[in-house]
Amino acid sequence: MTDKDPCWPSSPNLSRANAYRIFVVVFAFTLGPFTFFNVQKTKYLQVVTSLTRWLAILMMIILAVIWIAQGRNEGHPKVAQLNAFPNIFGTAVYAFMCHHSLPGVVTPIKRKNRIHGLVFGDFGSVLILYLVLALTGVFLFKEPKDLYTLNFFDISDPTQVPPIFVRYFLALFPVFTLSSTFPIVGITLRNNIRTLFEMILHREMPWKVEKIVLPLITLLPPITIALLTDQVQFLVGVTGSYAGVAIMYIIPAMMVFCSRKHVAKVIPLAVTVRLPYRSPFHHVFWIYLTNIWAVAAVTIITVNHIIYRK
Repeated sequence: MTDKDPCWPSSPNLSRANAYRIFVVVFAFTLGPFTFFNVQKTKYLQVVTSLTRWLAILMMIILAVIWIAQGRNEGHPKVAQLNAFPNIFGTAVYAFMCHHSLPGVVTPIKRKNRIHGLVFGDFGSVLILYLVLALTGVFLFKEPKDLYTLNFFDISDPTQVPPIFVRYFLALFPVFTLSSTFPIVGITLRNNIRTLFEMILHREMPWKVEKIVLPLITLLPPITIALLTDQVQFLVGVTGSYAGVAIMYIIPAMMVFCSRKHVAKVIPLAVTVRLPYRSPFHHVFWIYLTNIWAVAAVTIITVNHIIYRK
C-alpha cells in the first residue's frame, strides 16, 4: 500500500497522502489556536492523559505477552544494526521526556534521606516499563511499524485481531496524547522563546509580537514539516541525531555547570560544606564526560549518515 492509493474504497479520488494532509490541517486549526492563549488548571487534563497512557501501555503489553505465549511471534531482532544508530537518539529523546517529571518527584519528598532510593526506584520503574514494551514488540512483530500502536490495528491474520475497542483505542491513542499535550507544549515553547528574546534585547516584547508573532513561530514549523512528510522514522532520526543529543546531554550538563558557578558566587558556604543528600554524580568529571560523549555521538551519527546516506 502506497501513499497514492485511495484512503477509502468509497472515495477513490482521495489518496492516503491527501487524507493525511487534510487531517493535519484540521488538527492545526483545532488545536493550533491554543498556542495564542494561556492554559490554566490543567490538572484534570493531565489526569485523563495519564489514564489513557497507562491503559494503552497495559493493553499493548498484555496483548503482546499473550500472543508470544501462544507462539505467534514473528520477530527475530538482530543483536546490532549500525545503520539504525541515529534512531537510538531519536527514540531516546522521547524516552528522556520522563525526566521532566523529576521536579514533581523530588518536591513532595519530605524525608530527604530517602531521596536517592525513591528517585532510583522511580526511574528504574520507567526503565523496566520501556524494556518490557520494547522487547515484547520486537520479538512479536517481524517489522514493527514506526508508530508502534498501529501494529495492533493493521493485522492480516484474523486469528490475532484484538477486540474492536482495543484496535481503535490503540490506533487513536497517539491522537489523544498529542491533542492533550500539544497546546501545553506549544504554550511552553512560546513562553521560552519570549523569555529568550527578552533576555537578549533586555526589554519586554510588544503586545503584537507576544500574542501573534511568537505563537506563529511556535506553530508554523511543526505543521509545515508534518505537511511535507509523514516519515516518522526519518524525523526521529534527524531530530534525535542532533537536537536530541543537545537536549539530553549538552544543555543539562551546561545548566548544571553554570548553576554551580552561580551558587558558588551567591552562597560560597554551599561549596565548602558537604551536603548530606547531594547527588553521587556531583563531581565535575561527569559534566565533562557527558559533553565528551555528546561530541562522540554526533561524530558517529554524522559519519553514519554519510555512509548510509540517511
